[in-house]
Amino acid sequence: MQTITLQPLLHRGAEQMALLYEGGALNQFVKKIPGVKWSHTNKCWYLPLSQPNHTLLTTHLKDKAEINNELLKAWLQKRNLVASTLPAKPATVKRKSPALSTAFDLSPKNLENLAALVQLLTLKVYSDKTIDTYRNEFLQLLQLLKDRDADTLTVEEIKRYMVYAMKTKDISENTAHSRLNALKFYYEQVLGREKFFWEIPRPKKPDQLPKVLGENEIGRMFNAIKNLKHKAILFTAYSAGLRVSEVVNLRIAHVDSDRMQLFIAKSKGKKDRYVGLSIILLDVLRAYLKATRPMPKEYVFENPYTAGKRYSVRSAQEIFKNAKEKAFVNKKLGFHSLRHSFATHLLEKGIDIRYIKELLGHFDIRTTERYLHVKKETLVNIPNVLDELNKSISLDW
Repeated sequence: MQTITLQPLLHRGAEQMALLYEGGALNQFVKKIPGVKWSHTNKCWYLPLSQPNHTLLTTHLKDKAEINNELLKAWLQKRNLVASTLPAKPATVKRKSPALSTAFDLSPKNLENLAALVQLLTLKVYSDKTIDTYRNEFLQLLQLLKDRDADTLTVEEIKRYMVYAMKTKDISENTAHSRLNALKFYYEQVLGREKFFWEIPRPKKPDQLPKVLGENEIGRMFNAIKNLKHKAILFTAYSAGLRVSEVVNLRIAHVDSDRMQLFIAKSKGKKDRYVGLSIILLDVLRAYLKATRPMPKEYVFENPYTAGKRYSVRSAQEIFKNAKEKAFVNKKLGFHSLRHSFATHLLEKGIDIRYIKELLGHFDIRTTERYLHVKKETLVNIPNVLDELNKSISLDW
């Protein structure tokens, strides 16, 4: 009895099963399999790779040929390992085949090393963004190593690699820091080596000042927005100094109109904090929720097409971009500038930087110049920048 070997095949941007066999005696049976196609490029018959198609194929060729699955099994095992290293994506986003990932070309040992890095980051409950960053930075080294095991690198070799990345690949200072952090995590925490990375000099980060909008520019942008939901999103970011992720993740239950506070849950560094709720923002949010159908149930800003799912970060950023263009603000800055503007405008009004640190939820002393403990109850006496701006913005909803 002849043997048909099933070989994985990437063809027409999708995963296929190629049917490889010698001689033409089996053609009369193979070409009758439902859904089977001939590839002129690869000179073979093939079927889309799926469990139902595999079952169909084995049933159709029963007693006519033996099926060799060894290549297919090895490929599926590798595909599953690659898939375990890929960053999480929303259920609504279609993921490409893991076989199209650059990680699929790694040596078996280095692919295991990458999976070990992602696994420990996940177990330590690092954020999806950090996992994705560390994975991508470690992957750059693994691709360069080809068949050499990353576990065998010495400190000197890692130093030479970083010099190569900075001089030949011209990576930025921020990227260099991220790459060193990824390597430090792998060698010290995954492999459990002694902390030797202090020996590797870190590049100095550029001392960049945050880009901010003037109060007049903020007012023009807010006046240029007619959509009530869009206005509410930008008002929320500016009035509380929130990151875009904090705005879209804000839940209805976390808007406390009795205490005039917003609760920001598990933000950067998994840190909770309270910020003041502007009187104007509260009015805007109430008007927006009253006018929205269907009314949001979980998040303040929900996906208009998927009930109970939050609004996307990309959509919020697009709102900011459109408002900036309509207001003829030509500065090259993004959504995060609303947070910078919030802090800068408070400083300009004489608010102590210690309070601003508390409102922004900063951890590090270097982030807000000083790191001093502040009593929570003092925050209620801080004026809100949005309420101070109310004379220059239109509230005709």
